Amino acid sequence: MITITLYYRKGSAECDQARLDLQALQDVSPHQLVEVDVDSDPALKDSYGTSIPVIDVGPYRLRAPFTRQDLQVALSAARDRQTHFEQVGDTTYLNRLQRGHTLTRSDRFTHWFSNKYMLVFNLGFLIFAGLPFVAPIFMKIGAVGPAKVIYTIYSPLCHQLAFRSWFLFGEQAAYPRALAGVPGLITFEQATGLSGEDVLGARALIGNATLGYKVAFCERDVAIYGAILVFGLIFTATGKKIKSIPWYLWIIIGIVPIGIDGFSQLPSLLSAPMPAWIPIRESTPFLRSLTGFLFGFTTAWYGFPYIEESMRDTRRMLVQKIAVVTQTKKD
Repeated sequence: MITITLYYRKGSAECDQARLDLQALQDVSPHQLVEVDVDSDPALKDSYGTSIPVIDVGPYRLRAPFTRQDLQVALSAARDRQTHFEQVGDTTYLNRLQRGHTLTRSDRFTHWFSNKYMLVFNLGFLIFAGLPFVAPIFMKIGAVGPAKVIYTIYSPLCHQLAFRSWFLFGEQAAYPRALAGVPGLITFEQATGLSGEDVLGARALIGNATLGYKVAFCERDVAIYGAILVFGLIFTATGKKIKSIPWYLWIIIGIVPIGIDGFSQLPSLLSAPMPAWIPIRESTPFLRSLTGFLFGFTTAWYGFPYIEESMRDTRRMLVQKIAVVTQTKKD
C-alpha cells in the first residue's frame, strides 16, 4: 500500500479539502495517510509554512495549489512504480521501504541530536575552553598533578609559550617579550631571567607564586574558542535563525588578520640570521586576542548556520519517518 504524507496546518481550509480529496480516492487508489503538523517543528514550519498543504506520494511531491486530479495522477504513478519494483524484486528499493517503516535507535539519537546539537556544541566548547583555566587554579591550590595533566593534554593543541599566554594569580595578566614593546608591563625576560628566544624554556615554564600560573591555552587560542562559544550562545538564543556571512567576509575579517599577525611573528623565533628586509616583530596580547576573536567569531558565524541547514533537513526527514512509524503501529 502506498504511504502518503500530508503536511498540514490546523484551521487551513485547503488542508481540509486535501483530506477530503484523498478520502474520495481511497477506493480507487488505496493508501495509508500520515499527517504531519508543520507547526510542530521549526524545521517543518520554515520549509512548508507558506505553501501548505504539501503532499509526498513516494518520490513525488505536490505543493498547493493542486486538484484532486493531480492527486490521482501522483497516486497512480507511485503505485505503478511500487508495483514495478516489487515485481522485479529490487532489493535496494525493498530495503529502503523497510527502513522507512522502522525506527532504529540511531534514528532516535539522530533526531535528538539534530534538535540539541547546539547545546552539545556549547557545552563542549565551554569545557574545552574552560579547562585551560582550571590548570592554573589547580597550581594555585597545590594540586600540581591534576594541573600537569591538563597542561599535558593541551600541549599538542597549543604552543603554550609563556610569553604568549595569560597568567592567573600573579603580578601581571601577561608577560610579553621585550620585542613586543608593550608599555607598563614587566617583560618576559625581566620576570623570568630567560631569553626571549628560549622557546623550549618558555614552553616548559608554568609559573610560580610571584608570576602566577599560565593558562594551558595561549592568548590567541583562548580568544578563538571563547569567540566560538560566544557566537554559539548568541546563535542559540536567537533561535538559530542567523544567516551565514559571505565567504569573502570570513576570509577578509577572520582569516587575513590572524594570518598576518601570526605568520609575521615567525622570524622572531628563528635562531638563524634573517635578511634585513624581513621585519622582526612580536605581537601583543591585545592583537592576539583581537585577531583570535575575529577568527573564532566569523568562523562560527560562517559555519554554524550551514550546520543548522543540515540539521533542519535531518529533523524534517525524521519527523516524517516518526509519523509514518507511529501511524503504522496504530493501524
